[in-house]
Parts: sequence; C-alpha cells; structure tokens
Amino acid sequence: MTTRIQAITFTRDRPTWLIYLILATFSTYLYGLSAAIPLLRAELGVTQAVAGLHATGMAVGGILTGLAIPRITARIGRRAACWTGIAGMNVGMLIVAFGQSLPITLLGYTVAAGMAGMTLFISMAVLTDHHGAAGPAAISEANAVGVLPGIVASFAFSVLASSALGWRAALFVPIVLSALLALTMGRVWVPERPVAPVAEGGPRLPFGVRFHLAGVVLLCCVALEFAFNMWAAELLAQRTGLSPATAATGLTAMLIGIALGRLTGVQLALRFPVHQMLIGALLLALTGWAVFWSSTVPVVAYAGLVITGLGISLHFPMALSRMIEASGGRPDQASGAASVWAALGAGASPLVLGALGDGFGTHTAFLLAPVLIGLATGSVLSSRQRS
Repeated sequence: MTTRIQAITFTRDRPTWLIYLILATFSTYLYGLSAAIPLLRAELGVTQAVAGLHATGMAVGGILTGLAIPRITARIGRRAACWTGIAGMNVGMLIVAFGQSLPITLLGYTVAAGMAGMTLFISMAVLTDHHGAAGPAAISEANAVGVLPGIVASFAFSVLASSALGWRAALFVPIVLSALLALTMGRVWVPERPVAPVAEGGPRLPFGVRFHLAGVVLLCCVALEFAFNMWAAELLAQRTGLSPATAATGLTAMLIGIALGRLTGVQLALRFPVHQMLIGALLLALTGWAVFWSSTVPVVAYAGLVITGLGISLHFPMALSRMIEASGGRPDQASGAASVWAALGAGASPLVLGALGDGFGTHTAFLLAPVLIGLATGSVLSSRQRS
C-alpha cells in the first residue's frame, strides 16, 4: 500500500544554489567523459573491454578518494575539500583532452573521477545537513539542475565529433564552467558544522545491515546508469544502423528523461517515502530498457532511452539519501562509503558489459540491466523489512 508522508517544504537559498551549480558543473564532466568512450574506442582502435577500462579507472579514483573523504573533511573542512575536488577534476579533463594514448587517457579518467567524486559526495552530505527532512527532495532537485548542462555536453560531443574542432574541444566545458562558478560564487558556502575527528586506530561503531543493503542498492543503480552511459550509444548504432557520432545523441535522449524525472521527483520526494519511489523508478527503468533493447527503429529506441532515463533519474538521489539516512547521523562517513559503493558500480558494469559485448554481442550483454534492476529491487525490499 502506498504511504504518504506529511508534506515538507524547503528554501532554495544561495548556498543551496551553489551546490546545485556545482552539480551542474560535475555533470558536464561525467556525461562528457561518458560520451567520449565510444569515440575514444574508435580513435584508439581498442576492443569494448579495453575501452571499458576507462570506467575501471574512474572506479579506482572514486574508491581512493571515497576512503579518504572522512579524513579530508576533518582536516581541511568540507568547503576546501569540495573546491579541491573541482580543481582536480579539471586537471583530469586536461589530461584526457591532450592525451593521445591509452595509458594517458586512463590516467585522466582516474584523476577526474576521483576528484569529482569527492566533490559530489561531500556536496550531497552538505545539502542533506542543510535541509534536514527535505534532504531527499533537495538532492533530487540538485541532480535535476545538474543534469541539464549534461544534456548540452553530451550533444556537444555528437556535434563536435563531426566538426573540424573534434570531440576533445568539449572536454573544456567543465573547465570554463568551474572558473565562472569560482568567480561568481566562490565566497558562498553553507555554514560549516563541526566535523567529528576520525580516530586513528580507535574503535569504530560499525554500520548496520540496513546501511550495507542501501550500499548494494546504490551500487546497482550506479552500475545501471553507467552501463547505459558508456554503451547505450554503441547498441543504438548496432541495432539501428546510425553512425557512432549520430548514435551519441542517444545519451542526450536518456538525459532528457533523467532531467524530466528528477524535476518531477522533487515534488514526489516531499510526499512519498524514499523506498516506494525507488521501487517505482526501478520498474520504470526496466520498462524503458525493454523498449530500447527490443527495438531496431531509431525513434522507438530513442523513446526507450527517454523512459529509461525517467526511471534512472531517481535511482542515485534516492539511493544516496537512504545511505545517509541509515548512517546514524554520520553523513561524512556515509558519503565516503557511498563513494566507494558507487565507484564499484561505475567501474564494474561498463567493464563487464564491454567484455560480454566482445564475447556475445552488445545486445546480449545488455541483459545485465534487468539483472541489476532485480538485485536493487530485492535489496530495497530487504532493507525495508529490516528497518
């Protein structure tokens, strides 16, 4: 039975808008590098599995910084850590932009993902603290605002790939946006709250089963999104006959669905429990996958990607909200753990899907999507029963 919760409201002050714009800058990095994978694969002449190593590099970077987040925030504070992550993200983008060999582009992906992930998860913890009970709605809205520039970035890759400038020119978008954000809102921040020091070898209160199940849900949700980010364009090209450059617009279609879903999700998150929204979003993503996976007609495939995006839109915001809520008042530690779970999902699924694609074809490999959706759904239900 569907349960409503008492309607909640929240105020979008300047610190809130700063976090929103940080997420917008982050999305141009994320979806830009995601759209670049098929183009890098063609340029470097490597297999799908080898190209998927870029996602593995992103996972390694995310795990390393995720483990360090509690200590970094305790030492230098959330604000400095957040801006350090933005700076490091842009260094990674420059490495990819000027890299002409696989080791260099792998290094760039690793650096960009690790530093950007630190900024992302610290920002989400800050937003949750700042808005309290309205945290899930604020996170959903932040990700909705954030995905809009991602749509532009993914489309820019498709356009620039066919132009004299080349797709690498699009990698400078987050660098320009970061500079503008620092100049216009660099002095704005949410008032720092005291951060509990991380004990060096002292006893630590372990997280409960519900927290770890929430981590599994986050892993599956991120794995699903990255599988589509990295390889949906490849499958779209194979199934419909579109060129790789044109098929890159498939990511744009999915991002449109994500943007619409997250904007709608803000109001839903103010009225319905998070676990109910997650279950509905997972089922909607399954429907979109079925339409996309079974179609050979471009317009139908695009429609399937939009529906998939509508479902995926709420996966990360709601899954992250569940982890923070289940952390027992330890948002920085939860953010660090969430970064590790998310990095594992982001790194494993594109690599596994790429390897399966090399062995059995991309179409068969995309059966990984319903497996991830089923595992996430089971974990949501299990954690709900244990709560």
